[in-house]
Amino acid sequence: MASTHPRADGPRRRVFSPADKLSHLAAYEQACETNEGGAYLRREGLYSSLISEWRKQRDAGVLDGKQPGAKIGKLTAEQAEIARLKQELARANKRLTTTEAALDIMGKAHALLDSLSERADFGDKPNKR
Repeated sequence: MASTHPRADGPRRRVFSPADKLSHLAAYEQACETNEGGAYLRREGLYSSLISEWRKQRDAGVLDGKQPGAKIGKLTAEQAEIARLKQELARANKRLTTTEAALDIMGKAHALLDSLSERADFGDKPNKR
């Protein structure tokens, strides 16, 4: 290959600092709220696998408080377990919120039906002819 070729010295690997990773995660999640996540990844030249790995690192607390340029390796078994448990807790909390809202709606519907039933019983006196 000629030295003028863009990859004459080999492919260059991009390196992201913990702050970069956190800012990309925040921007990607914000873009996903408007269904623009894929466009964000294409625009920034990122892969979804990077986002997944960075989420695991963030959830395990690996990205917090790291100095710029600090090396971040793979998660330890304990960090991976913490990340998994945090995700499980978030899912359980979401289900709890949904269930509480459904129960609240059901309670209001029950009260409304009771109210309508009482009115119907009160207004349905037999007519004597």
